[in-house]
Amino acid sequence: MIALGIDPGTRRIGYGVVDSKNGGVTFISAGIFKIDATEDIAALEETKREIDRLIAEYRPDVVAIEKLFFAKNQKTAIAVAQSRGVILLATKECGIRIREYTPNEVKLGVAGYGFADKKAVLKMVRLILNKNDLKVIDDASDALALAIFCAGEKVYPQG
Repeated sequence: MIALGIDPGTRRIGYGVVDSKNGGVTFISAGIFKIDATEDIAALEETKREIDRLIAEYRPDVVAIEKLFFAKNQKTAIAVAQSRGVILLATKECGIRIREYTPNEVKLGVAGYGFADKKAVLKMVRLILNKNDLKVIDDASDALALAIFCAGEKVYPQG
């Protein structure tokens, strides 16, 4: 099962793609795409194009997206909510299953602690994927954690 994780943002959106089969999870890809448009509507159009491109390239069975959580800045929260809406619509239009998770759910499932910091999440993502050399920024690491969590993998490494 191919899982595409999306960490939504306003001008920078993280993505992570994993394949879950035979009791394991394998890294496929991760990164970010930056939204260059300065106008809000144009930025949403650009977001839609990028999500359509990711879906066409990786053909995921499921898309996991981070739920909007409380934000101190209401203007930012509204912009992220708009971006999430575009991502959800693009995914739904392709007939792909959608799973939404809070950041704390994913942190608990991947790192074993619901309030883990970004470094701890990245460390666990590297361990789970057996990619100690994985170099990604926070948005992509968070998206990979979403994809791993969604894939239903028993995420704690055996040791």
